[in-house]
Amino acid sequence: MVAKHKIGIDYGGTKIEGILLDDSGKEILRKRSTYEKNYQSGIDTVKSLVSEFDNYTEQKNTVGICIPGFSSNETGLVNNANCVWINDKPFQKDLERELNREIKVMNDANCFALSEAIDGSGSKFNSVWGVIIGSGFGGSFVFNKQVVEGVNQVAGDWGHQPLPYPTKEEYDLNVQCQVGNCQRPLCAEQFISGIGFTKIFNNKYGTNLRTREIVALEANGDERAKKEFDLYEDRFARLIAVMIGIVDPDAIIFGGGMSNVGRLYDNIPKLLPKYTFSDKVRNKILRNTHGDSSGVRGAAWLWDSDKF
Repeated sequence: MVAKHKIGIDYGGTKIEGILLDDSGKEILRKRSTYEKNYQSGIDTVKSLVSEFDNYTEQKNTVGICIPGFSSNETGLVNNANCVWINDKPFQKDLERELNREIKVMNDANCFALSEAIDGSGSKFNSVWGVIIGSGFGGSFVFNKQVVEGVNQVAGDWGHQPLPYPTKEEYDLNVQCQVGNCQRPLCAEQFISGIGFTKIFNNKYGTNLRTREIVALEANGDERAKKEFDLYEDRFARLIAVMIGIVDPDAIIFGGGMSNVGRLYDNIPKLLPKYTFSDKVRNKILRNTHGDSSGVRGAAWLWDSDKF
C-alpha cells in the first residue's frame, strides 16, 4: 500500500511555508521560501514547493493552502487579504492550473483552528474557537473537526467588531481602523492585536518600543507595562465574553505572537465571569500546541478533516 501524504502551504506576506505530512499528521518535510511581493512570484514559489514535495514522495499529493484573506465561494476571487497583490484575483483557479490538480484554499485563521482541533490543544473537544492575536486579530470556529465558515465566510472572525463596554479612556484614545471595509472607531483589532497594543502603549508613554520589549518590561516589573497588560486583558475578556454568548465553545485557543504572553492564560479566565452571562465560565482558555506551524498544518488537513 502506498503511503498517503498531504501538502500544506501557508501563503504569508513575505514568506511562503510548505509542509509535507504523512497520513497520521507526522511532519516529513518543511521548507520556507521568500518571494517577491507580486502575484506571479507567489504562484511560482508555491509551484516550486509542491513540486519538491511531490518529487520526494514520487507521487502527486493533495494540496491545501491558507491565505490571510478568503477565496470567495461566489466569485472565486480573493478578498480581504493583506497580501494585496492576490486580492480580486482567481488565485485558486490559477494555482490549480499550474499544479494540475484540484486544491483547497482557506483563511489562515480557519486553518489554525482546524489544526489545533484535529491534533492540537483542542483535539479532545467538540467545539473549538481559534483566536489569532498577532499583527492582526481574528478568529475561527470549528465544530466536530469541521470549519464553520458561515454564509459570508467570516464565522468566528470578530476582529473588526467594536470593543464591548468601552470606557471613557478607550473612547479618548481615538483609535480608528484603517482597513478599507472597516474604518470604524473602537475596532477590536486596534486594541487587541500586537500592533494595536504596542501603538497604544507608545502613544501613551511617548516611547518607541517593540511588542517584545514591552513584554520584557512587564516581566521585569515595569509599572507602565503592568498597567497596560491589565487593561489589555480586561478588553480581551470583554470580547471573549461576547463570543461565548454566541457560540459558547468548549475550548478557546490562542495563536499568533501575543499568544506567547504567559500571563494571559492565568488572568483572562479570572476576568471572564465579570462579563459572561452564566452561573460559571466553563470554557477552557488554552495555549496552542503547534505554534507558528498550526496554520500550515491545518492547510494540509483540509483534505482529510472529514475522516474525524
